[in-house]
Amino acid sequence: MAAALTATLPSSPAAASPINGGSTSHFLACPSRLRNGGGRLRVSTTDTAVSAEPAAPVKAAKVSKKQDEGVVTNKYRPKEPYVGRCLLNTRLTGDNAPGETWHMVFSTEGEIPYREGQSIGVIADGEDKNGKPHKLRLYSIASSAIGDFGDSKTVSLCVKRLVYTNDQGEIVKGVCSNFLCDLKPGSEVKITGPVGKEMLMPKDPNATIIMLATGTGIAPFRSFLWKMFFEEHEDYKFNGLAWLFLGVPTSDTLLYKEEFEKMTEIGGDNFRLDFAVSREQTNAAGEKMYIQTRMAEYKEELWEMLKKDNTYVYMCGLRGMEKGIDDIMIDLAAKDGIDWIDYKKQLKKAEQWNVEVY
Repeated sequence: MAAALTATLPSSPAAASPINGGSTSHFLACPSRLRNGGGRLRVSTTDTAVSAEPAAPVKAAKVSKKQDEGVVTNKYRPKEPYVGRCLLNTRLTGDNAPGETWHMVFSTEGEIPYREGQSIGVIADGEDKNGKPHKLRLYSIASSAIGDFGDSKTVSLCVKRLVYTNDQGEIVKGVCSNFLCDLKPGSEVKITGPVGKEMLMPKDPNATIIMLATGTGIAPFRSFLWKMFFEEHEDYKFNGLAWLFLGVPTSDTLLYKEEFEKMTEIGGDNFRLDFAVSREQTNAAGEKMYIQTRMAEYKEELWEMLKKDNTYVYMCGLRGMEKGIDDIMIDLAAKDGIDWIDYKKQLKKAEQWNVEVY
């Protein structure tokens, strides 16, 4: 007699449902908590044997370590951008800085549901030399998901004005950066996105998060740090270590310096801050203090952190930064018999090495 075999297969995960909650600190925080449901596998048989072909192994789906549940991308596209308004535009750099960097806040009325680590596109007003609308330019978002005003109705950027002299001796101004830096409150801004998942924060609130930034590459890390230390969330409380390295040419170009110093008071042992000011600081050997030079002062400690599976590195800024960091890690890894380049590939695959450079 054939055996009776019954099984209930796992159901599909239920659609994520937002549960609003939050409390106030500096700002009102109302993030969503996402919960997934699922079924259980139940198998019952009689005492009669049954022969069957072994089931093919099911490949487990990769589970992201980042806060990617419900992330929205490309809600607004170049042909139909969202039109927001400039609410605030403030110069961040001092008079002696080599160039200007501005912090700007745009209204979104909650229509651009971005996350910390994402970017938006901006389309400058006017037309190019061919009479066509300007192409969009992408900028890393510099505000947390609830925005600088804490109401989830704004988005902020950190933009450096691009001005340079070309080979013909002509002064050239970057179209979009100058458009943004010149914006007055009330001006309209065409916005696309949000885009990107590479720089999303880790899910683990106990993670070690090492942030490496040059110049305006600070933008995504400001968004991280506001969520960690300036806001209170019902479903997220950071209890790990956030370690920020910021490299700039002069002290007049130290972006958001007062904010980060305030975070050191609030964060205590959960936040470490190191600046690298290349034209004003040197190391013990008299070398200019670039971001990799500053990191080299803590190289053994950083290497020990990188051997742990809850350490995440995020890098944003000038492309040359990564090579300088590789140079530090190659020798350290070799002492443990590890090939750094291969190990870095493993970190990338595990979402623990995240790079957005230009």
